[in-house]
Amino acid sequence: MSAPSSLRDLYIDGGAAWAFQPNNASVPAAGPPAAAAPPPPPAPWIQTRAAHNSIFDLSPSLDLSEPTGINAADLFKAIVASAVLQYTSTAIAMPWEVGKLLLQVQWVPKDAGEPEYAPPEDEEDESELSDDNDDESYFADPNSAGPARHHAPAHDALSPPRHAVLQDGRPEYIIPVGSADGVWGMIKRVGRFRLEGWLSLWKGLLTSCANEVISTTLQPVIHSMLQAIFAPSLTPFHQQPLILPWASHLLTGMLLSPLDLVRTRLIVQSASPHHRSYSGPFDALSQILRNEGGWRGAYLHPQLLIPTIIDCTLRPLVSLAMPGLLVRYVGARISQDSHPVAWGTAELAGSCLGLLVTLPFETIRRRLQVQVRGTARPIRGCVELRPQPYAGVVDTFWHILTEERSDLPLPIARQNRRRSSLKGKERADAVVAEDAEEPDHWTKHTGLGQLYRGLGMRLGASAIVFVLALLSGDDSGDSGWAEL
Repeated sequence: MSAPSSLRDLYIDGGAAWAFQPNNASVPAAGPPAAAAPPPPPAPWIQTRAAHNSIFDLSPSLDLSEPTGINAADLFKAIVASAVLQYTSTAIAMPWEVGKLLLQVQWVPKDAGEPEYAPPEDEEDESELSDDNDDESYFADPNSAGPARHHAPAHDALSPPRHAVLQDGRPEYIIPVGSADGVWGMIKRVGRFRLEGWLSLWKGLLTSCANEVISTTLQPVIHSMLQAIFAPSLTPFHQQPLILPWASHLLTGMLLSPLDLVRTRLIVQSASPHHRSYSGPFDALSQILRNEGGWRGAYLHPQLLIPTIIDCTLRPLVSLAMPGLLVRYVGARISQDSHPVAWGTAELAGSCLGLLVTLPFETIRRRLQVQVRGTARPIRGCVELRPQPYAGVVDTFWHILTEERSDLPLPIARQNRRRSSLKGKERADAVVAEDAEEPDHWTKHTGLGQLYRGLGMRLGASAIVFVLALLSGDDSGDSGWAEL
């Protein structure tokens, strides 16, 4: 009970002694006030505060003496959890990405459905086939290179050995041309193929995950830097100009273009140890830098720089501007905050329409990424690649339209089974009869469908994202306040 009275007395005396006034500045020299300055009661109060500090010292994360401090353990746990989540989500979507990319780079010429005659199984058929050589050349396409188109151009050492070539002239590591019409069909073909297998659906997983993590981390940083340089007075309450996020996506895509190049080649190359060109992402990057012009070639080569700029320009521009253009065209006054469902519908429609513009250029970019430059050896892909290199974006677009076909899948297996029991002229007559029965559809004479491989899968993914946004739309209104 004596402590409160002493504290009250101390408070009164301290208030008189600690009055900061000019006329009392010379008073501290007096003896009695100086002797009363260190009274015993304040000492226990200071010791109590020190005891609290010792408790906080036992748990550094609860130390309030440094409000800007970062807990290393919590930071490490957050980084590990984010990495595991990103790796898992990328692994789930990887088979569909592999199937789509293989469909985009697969070369399907117009004569892919025509027969490629196998060598005779019996020696007695050799004379008969040699007599009918003129008939067989009549049915062959003069513009086709025949089985030789499977061999790598200008590199005799890369030509597959005789035992590695099947009866139809196709190397053993190449999936039959035109055997899959969609992403799911290509996934099944890769999983069931002898030299690929189901684990091949996750080729390039580590590179894809690293590309996603770096892209999602680097793009906001570049956006903040551009905003600090060109619009320092812009606040979150102002309407941001479209050019800043678009430029940040463009710069991010250009900076990560070598990593995207490595990912494409790792997915396309054969999984067989005897035929693959790269053992991993670091080996692929080192070979590209050593044989294809170094960093200058990886960034500034026209066959890589131009498609990268076009692809990284169109995709963010379409995703950012298309919903607003559709809303303005309809004439409705909606926004993401006031009408989230209507705005989500506009985003879905914009993404679907934008794929009609962006997907052909993405396909052209994948085709140009697969072909090598400089002194590098051509890649032995698990799907058939064009034997002659493309000259650029326009050349790739023109040759896909004019020399390829879109009616997939091709009935190659059925024709081979039917011709296996025939010989000589009977086999040729059967081929003519099958060609007469086959409907002459317009997709057989154009490669327009080759530019839109994977369109159905992308549309389905956009629809799934829209449905998930609707299901989680109840909490979307509080998400902004949660960030504050």
